[in-house]
Amino acid sequence: MRVTELSDDDRKWVKERTELLFGGDFVVSGAEVHDPHQLPGFIATEGFERVGLVTYDIRGTACEIVTLDALCQFMGIGTMLLDKVEETARAAGCTHLWCITTNDNLDAQRFFQKRGFAIRQVRLGGMTKIRLLKPNVPKIGYYGIPVRDEIELEKPLPEAD
Repeated sequence: MRVTELSDDDRKWVKERTELLFGGDFVVSGAEVHDPHQLPGFIATEGFERVGLVTYDIRGTACEIVTLDALCQFMGIGTMLLDKVEETARAAGCTHLWCITTNDNLDAQRFFQKRGFAIRQVRLGGMTKIRLLKPNVPKIGYYGIPVRDEIELEKPLPEAD
């Protein structure tokens, strides 16, 4: 498996994946609207097939994981992509990584917590505000759980010794 920076050729695919996974070509996290197809990121490939994608946004000393998509679970794709973003964030002088998921996305919560992220904030009812910008966000999500809250996770990036 290979992980490389997103190329211009990948941007259309990123936009398609974003529409498929997030119900539109943009993502809302907190009060921020992101266009993942315009952000920096990495793509994982197996041979000529794209098998994963991560996009991120560095602002100051913080690096937000905007999207993370492994087309096959439990193969290390998400971990490889996350490691690449962490390496990039450290090189840029970031002191922490962070991301937002929803209360129904138990798989994402598990994934990030296993990799050193901790829940930093829960915005109860946060999806009500998101739906003002994206009315097509489903009311019922993974495992039949109502999609109500935003969960922010964070991982400190201490300086290397």
